Amino acid sequence: MPTSLIVAFWGLDLMLVMTPGADWAYAIASGLRDRSVLPAVTGMMLAYFAMTLAVAAGVGAVVADNPLALTLLTAAGAAYLVWMGLATLRSQSVAVASAEALPATAWWARLLKGVGISGTNPKAFLLFLALLPQFTAPDEGWSLARQLAVLGLVHTLNCGAVYLGVGVAARAVLRTRPIVARAVTRASGVAMTALGALMLVERLM
Repeated sequence: MPTSLIVAFWGLDLMLVMTPGADWAYAIASGLRDRSVLPAVTGMMLAYFAMTLAVAAGVGAVVADNPLALTLLTAAGAAYLVWMGLATLRSQSVAVASAEALPATAWWARLLKGVGISGTNPKAFLLFLALLPQFTAPDEGWSLARQLAVLGLVHTLNCGAVYLGVGVAARAVLRTRPIVARAVTRASGVAMTALGALMLVERLM
């Protein structure tokens, strides 16, 4: 598998992970209310690790071999990104307004909630099923399953790093500096909308 494909996927995936969504909302809420954000972030990473195993086990191969399914999933993912970007631009804060105050709970409860939030995130399903196969290539030394597993692990690590940073920074920055929160919201909204539009145009052409 060419290293250039892994690097290209890492860059695009990092942009996706850095756009606010359900995962961000939970990371921020946990950062604001809990002593440690690690249980929440670990739960979200476990969900993405499970998705990686599922895609590498065969789901991704089915999608990669079906151009129509790949086109439909890509279009759906692009439309979702555009919709989410426009919704973000209309909002006034970066997930803080919608994040619920979390009561003090056991670490395992926060971990399981993280698994549930990321495991049911439609953006994650679309990313694993539509985006990952586009960054694979025929390679005698790398099976399709192995390539998908590597890409899935790259996404999982990106999520862990970004969400950990988001949770830790939430109390210090977003709560005390509303101007920063609004700027992050606008930038992420523009990024999601533009990325979704580019994905749709590229796939249809």
